[in-house]
Amino acid sequence: MNARLCLYILIAMLGAGMGAANAGQPKRQAGQAITVYKSPTCGCCAGWAEHLRKNGFDVTVVNKQQLGEIKTRYGIAPGLQSCHTAIVDGYAIEGHVPANDIRRLLAERPKVTGLTAPGMPAQSPGMSGTEPKGYDVLSFERNGRTRVFSSY
Repeated sequence: MNARLCLYILIAMLGAGMGAANAGQPKRQAGQAITVYKSPTCGCCAGWAEHLRKNGFDVTVVNKQQLGEIKTRYGIAPGLQSCHTAIVDGYAIEGHVPANDIRRLLAERPKVTGLTAPGMPAQSPGMSGTEPKGYDVLSFERNGRTRVFSSY
């Protein structure tokens, strides 16, 4: 066998071996994209965005002085509002909703407008607590109907 043919066979074998070596490895996937609309000066909103990043979301932050328009567009009634609004795959996420609840929403795909943690629960991601405690996350619809999605 000549040297050139041996070289071609060796290269082919190495290429096949590399493919086989990588075959069992999962492909790295980008995180779920989420856009967070918040006040430029709100520290708890930035903390919540960081909570999402740490939990695998691909977070884009949009700083806005006035958030009323985005809340109105997504049908978030005044009693359901909080300090920031996020949009993920067509759903509105209002306030300090834990990342696990957002993942569950995206997996189950209920016919709701989104999720909310009304007000600013003290022990929620982005606030003083890292583990949610002492509040409910609600699903909501444009007609104002709400249901408890998760209780902490």
